[in-house]
This record gives sequence, structure tokens and C-alpha cells, in this order.
Amino acid sequence: MFEHMIGKRSEKVLNTVERGAVKKFAASIGDEHPVYLDPEYAKKSRFGKNIAPVTFPRVFDYGQIEALKLPKQGLIHGEQRFHYERPLFVGEDVYCYTEIKDYYEKTGSSGRMGFLVTENNGDDAEGNQIFSSTSVIIINEAVRKGMEEA
Repeated sequence: MFEHMIGKRSEKVLNTVERGAVKKFAASIGDEHPVYLDPEYAKKSRFGKNIAPVTFPRVFDYGQIEALKLPKQGLIHGEQRFHYERPLFVGEDVYCYTEIKDYYEKTGSSGRMGFLVTENNGDDAEGNQIFSSTSVIIINEAVRKGMEEA
């Protein structure tokens, strides 16, 4: 169903790690550690400045992959993993894009399911990778049939 999309990626989109967004995100996940919020505390940390929580990149815009049409409902978030080269610093610009890494299908007790593997990436202004996150989106039998009929 999506094999032809493997290797396709979006254009890079500029995002900024905004202090207010980090504060709201930290509160929403229940982790208001001072390394995220307090500039004085962060200066004394090993990072020397405030950083964003590990899962903060979920709020970034990664652009759109042309011709990738996923339904608005019925998808299952199967898995997500983050890998960091270094922390995200509050105030920095990050250039984000997404890429289709794989697509495969399996048959289970509820029918045939598709597994779309995407990778979101964030680079600094010089093009060095800061982080990547891999996600698996599960497309169940009913959603697959609806997409094939559309």
C-alpha cells in the first residue's frame, strides 16, 4: 500500500525551541525539572543552559510528504523511539523533516494490518543532526479497506 513511498521525505521546516512552549510542555507531562525552566539552575548544569524535555520534538512541524495521504481517523500509534546526538537547547532554531523509512504488512486475528515506519529528524543551522525519532503507525484492516476504496 505504501511501499512506493519508502525513501520520500518532506522539505525542512524551521522550528524554534521556545521557552514558553517548553514550560507548557513540561507542565503537561508533569516534569517541571529546573533544567528545563530555570535559567540560573541550568547555567550550573552540565549543559550550561536550559534544555527541552526528550519528547518535546512531538510539537514540531515536520512538513508534509507530497502524495502521502493518511486518513484523519483510525490510525494506531504503535511505537516511538528517540535518539539524541545532543540536547535541544531552549531558544535554538531546529530544521525538521520527516522521511518514510519502511512499510510492511502482517496478518493478525483482526485481519491484515499495515505498518508505516517514519523517521522525524531535527538538524541545527549547520546541518548537524540533533535528534531523530522513529514512529510506527499501524493501519488496521478497516482503515486499509477504506483507503483502497477511496
